[in-house]
Amino acid sequence: MVAAIDPAVPPSGPGCVECASSGGWWFHLRRCAACGHVGCCDSSPSQHATAHAAATGHPVVRSFEPGESWFWDYSEDQFHAEGPELAGPQSRPLDQPAPGPAGRVPQDWQRHLH
Repeated sequence: MVAAIDPAVPPSGPGCVECASSGGWWFHLRRCAACGHVGCCDSSPSQHATAHAAATGHPVVRSFEPGESWFWDYSEDQFHAEGPELAGPQSRPLDQPAPGPAGRVPQDWQRHLH
């Protein structure tokens, strides 16, 4: 797993790159441990983090949620409770809600989760 991680790369931004550019929304966020791409989780409607891993071959993501520091390795289909410290910030902004971003989440958002 460690070979697929670049701890010096900062996250791409405070939210899912693709959802932000398309007007979408997310449930939780994941950060690519190789390039810093922030994408939405597999419960989110668009599942951009997994799509990024498949498209780039970057197999490891870290949670980008406050208080969470676990990793997921797609190539091994395995959870890792610990891993190397990554460049900051470590999570989405605390004032950004989950689901988010504010103003884009539909009233019936739970019906849209996977």
